[in-house]
Amino acid sequence: MAVDVALIGVGVMGEAVLTSLLTVTEADRVRVTDGRPEHGQERAAAHGARWTGSNAEAVEGAGVVIIAVKPKDVAAVLTDIGPVLGSQTVLVSIAAGIPTSFLESRLEEQVPVVRVMPNTPATIGQGVSVMSPGTHATDAHLDQVAELLAGTGTVLRVPEADQDVVTAISGSGPAYVFYLIDALAEAGVLGGLSRAAALELATRTVAGAGAMAAASEEHPVLLREKVSSPAGTTVAGVRALDSHGVRAGVVAAVEAARARSVQLGRALED
Repeated sequence: MAVDVALIGVGVMGEAVLTSLLTVTEADRVRVTDGRPEHGQERAAAHGARWTGSNAEAVEGAGVVIIAVKPKDVAAVLTDIGPVLGSQTVLVSIAAGIPTSFLESRLEEQVPVVRVMPNTPATIGQGVSVMSPGTHATDAHLDQVAELLAGTGTVLRVPEADQDVVTAISGSGPAYVFYLIDALAEAGVLGGLSRAAALELATRTVAGAGAMAAASEEHPVLLREKVSSPAGTTVAGVRALDSHGVRAGVVAAVEAARARSVQLGRALED
């Protein structure tokens, strides 16, 4: 892709984005800046990208600008880059909870803004990044952003009104899965396995089941039934999960995370 890209922030998610960018864009077209100069220079050099001394310098003339900083730092970044951005530049934010209206209200030009919610498996190319367009972003802009982020994993599109529940499912979801892996491993230890063996069994089982669900066109209920022999061990286990309210607990966790995402977004706009 023949476009200059500015990446502001090379933390964990920012570096995942940088890795993806370099699969479709030449390294000398990617400019990197970070609030921690020593760290930013090190990561830029490691990937062959160009280090720049300031946010404004990174952004000037770029076709796409990606903000990958903590939500509390977004306003300051916009103050730095706002005067430099033109209406031909696409502004992408992966800062959690920041609505496009917040970004647009702090820009002088009618800049196309795209909000993206990634998740941590993006760091190994197995993530989910969910995009929503702002007022001036078109399908062509979304196509461009999707191409730049393809190396992080799956890229989906939803209306921005759905971003809070997206945050609760795919954004926070890896933590729920890690919680399940830990619980399975703990049960294995309780049953007499070594901790290392129990953890490997739990991790590989979750990874395999997830890959199978992703590859299959069948509903997860049908996949579950294929493992569940009448009066067998799996049926007994699933019955125990239901009796302990695990399904209700998962739904409650997602709802709590969604409500918190809404709350954080409103606090930022205030």
